[in-house]
Amino acid sequence: MTLASAVLFDLDGTLIDPAGGITGGIEHALRVMNLPVPPDEELAAMIGPKLADALLAHTEATPDQVPELIDVYRTWYHHTGIGLSRPYPGIAGLLARLRAAGVRLAVATQKPEPLARTVLARHGLDTAFDVIRGSHPDETLMPGDPGYRSGKATIIAAALAGLQDLARPADDNSPSSAVMVGDRDQDVRGAHANGLDCIGVAWGFAPDGELAAEGAAVVVHSTTELAQVLGHGDL
Repeated sequence: MTLASAVLFDLDGTLIDPAGGITGGIEHALRVMNLPVPPDEELAAMIGPKLADALLAHTEATPDQVPELIDVYRTWYHHTGIGLSRPYPGIAGLLARLRAAGVRLAVATQKPEPLARTVLARHGLDTAFDVIRGSHPDETLMPGDPGYRSGKATIIAAALAGLQDLARPADDNSPSSAVMVGDRDQDVRGAHANGLDCIGVAWGFAPDGELAAEGAAVVVHSTTELAQVLGHGDL
């Protein structure tokens, strides 16, 4: 892998450990609406994908129940869940050193964009990034609605466009050597759809073998190893 001059990061499971802030909120919302709570492995599988899609895929919720579920979930998350989250070990230092080395940094997450900014700011990480892109604040939007971003590929494309807007003519730190870093198969697919390699991180929520099977360029187990793969092992 060539020296990365621009790096796009997933959020939950890659930069931030939600530490029950997501699964706990989903469980709370399901119980409030008297819906069955799926097993822990099903709840964990819901971290990463668009929440509306995850609710339909992994719970017994019907489409007409999804908006209320999301509303209950978000209320709980803002008051309780967000406080449970924390950066993974070594992330803050890695971001600071990459930025000092002139690497352009972006976040590409399926979390609603304003909420992603709030989570990053809570941990003092928002200023590390040149671009933050996520889904529309209205999580009930459907395909064809204005502002709807259909999935990780679309969000990664938006982050790349944001980085390109920042690049100066003949700028060596343009997104031409960008790479995606994420913890789920959707990160790998979204990166490939945009012509990027994807580095998988083993500390997230992917089941064993998921990242390699999807075609991740490499799977790393620490931020030190990640820096080396990014071509900045001397940081």
